[in-house]
Amino acid sequence: MNKELGKIVLIGPVYPYKGGISHYTGLMFRALSKKYDVTLLSYSFQYPKILYKKEQRDYSNDTFKIDNTQYVINTANPVNWIATANKINKLKPDLVIIQWWHPYFAPCYQAIAGHIKDSKVLFICHNVFPHERFPLDKWLTKRTLKKGNCYIVQSSQDENDLKTIIPNANYIRAVHPTYNAFKMQNMSKEKARELLKIRPEEKILLFFGFVRKYKGLTYLIKAMSQIKEKLSDCKLLVVGDFGDDKEEYIELIDQLAVKDVIDIYDGYIPDKEVEKFFAACDVVVLPYTSATQSGIVQIAYGFEKPVIATNVGGLPDVVTDGKTGYLVKTEDSEALTEAITNFFKNDKARDFQLGVSQENVRFSWDRMNENIERLFNIENNEKN
Repeated sequence: MNKELGKIVLIGPVYPYKGGISHYTGLMFRALSKKYDVTLLSYSFQYPKILYKKEQRDYSNDTFKIDNTQYVINTANPVNWIATANKINKLKPDLVIIQWWHPYFAPCYQAIAGHIKDSKVLFICHNVFPHERFPLDKWLTKRTLKKGNCYIVQSSQDENDLKTIIPNANYIRAVHPTYNAFKMQNMSKEKARELLKIRPEEKILLFFGFVRKYKGLTYLIKAMSQIKEKLSDCKLLVVGDFGDDKEEYIELIDQLAVKDVIDIYDGYIPDKEVEKFFAACDVVVLPYTSATQSGIVQIAYGFEKPVIATNVGGLPDVVTDGKTGYLVKTEDSEALTEAITNFFKNDKARDFQLGVSQENVRFSWDRMNENIERLFNIENNEKN
């Protein structure tokens, strides 16, 4: 007997937890709630301080707040995991959707998914394997994801990774939807630059988000030493939390004498402060050395900003070379220099902005809803 999707339990971080996956979960809830009865379960406890030493929550802006969220999951308490599964079973959902991005959550999610009865389990794979690999991560991931019935991956790399642990997986590869919720004031470029004390004629590059080795900021800093010779009034904004590595980058900046063309905004950027940086810039740069997918690209597209990115992981799935930006060779500062120089000298901002607008449908949350429903129907109709 065919069964229609009607009731969903969604599991993942959400406001006030920080980070892109928290934003993603909130936006997914809103999109799903237009059509389905959705219950959102988040964490009463997410990470122990030994793993995440900084503040995990940000109450400064409630744009992503979801009313009636149930903060019930303690990721470090096995008794809680079984209680959570029992709670889900009492709700009798047709589908349970779990956000997956790191094996830290493996024991918790194995227990919850393993004790769910009569409901299908869908894992949204932000990363099948973590960016920073460690012993046993593949084993932990496999044991957890095998508890699911179906999967959504958001890059070709994650698709291939999933197949290495679950060869017969029922999955859909779907691009990461756009984060358009940061456009809170519809701020003009002129207003944003006034707030940031940036002159109208300056050419502004934006590197945004947590600074990690795999994000390749080193290569962009090296490129700036060449760009300052080729382009007048070009400046890089580095906006995000450096963690413990900041001094290495500062030393490189000083060594290359590019301090005058790089402005650093160190620290976590509250949601309400994000808009001015994207509104002010001309192009967003992702010089990553590895990537599955990136929410930064989708924030950029939410502001109709083009992207210059490296041709790694899932970035080519979302950046169309010559249409929404440029793709360049990874770990190559000269390739970054050439792309950035071409962007400004050939005045590509308007053309790429049009390209981003034309891609909007592909990155819509409605498309994601369709994929979720399609997977559910495959599980319930074709396998009955």
